Amino acid sequence: MKLLLVEDDATLRAALRSALEQAGYVVDTAANGPDALHRGATESFDAVVLDLGLPLLDGLSVLKRWREDGRLMPVLVLTARDGWAEKVAGIDAGADDYLTKPFHTEELLARVRALIRRAQGLASPLLQHGPLTLDTRSSRVTCQGQPVVLTGHEFRLLAYLMHRPGQVVSRTELTEHLYAQDFDRDSNTIEVFVGRLRRKLPPGTIDTLRGLGYRLALPP
Repeated sequence: MKLLLVEDDATLRAALRSALEQAGYVVDTAANGPDALHRGATESFDAVVLDLGLPLLDGLSVLKRWREDGRLMPVLVLTARDGWAEKVAGIDAGADDYLTKPFHTEELLARVRALIRRAQGLASPLLQHGPLTLDTRSSRVTCQGQPVVLTGHEFRLLAYLMHRPGQVVSRTELTEHLYAQDFDRDSNTIEVFVGRLRRKLPPGTIDTLRGLGYRLALPP
């Protein structure tokens, strides 16, 4: 899953990026409004964490522009302790949730997980597909109750597919959502990770649709 973190405070931005990456996300960052506006308009993100108090262009204006341009990614806005008016304005502008500073990192992670699940119509933090269970809270995968040991890339690939049951996902889409913007992207590496993942999962778990991409196998 790929996130955009928009925060002008360098210390907080670094701490949040580290926490999000440790939770298994790919994270791009922006430190001001114009940069955030551009990244959100040109890159695909599964969710955005957006501070409203940004330099050069405030976060509320950034969010309004995204929504006016049809950008529908879920957005969690960060507001000041006494910024109740900002909360209302943020929700009216198209925010999906808000979090008041200061906050516990665990709460931010929980809200991000919930935003991503809701965006795909999923309610439970436990994602199920046949004998597979993926726990979005602990980043653990089990098969018939037994742990499946995955690398970070393999976990992110499986999580992306399990958040989209029945959907066909192209190699290009996977590449965009599994790697940061500054990563040397090569869609051929997706085939390598799919191959490795298949060897660790029950046979037939992942279908390849020639010329289209991949999806979790449909139930018989």
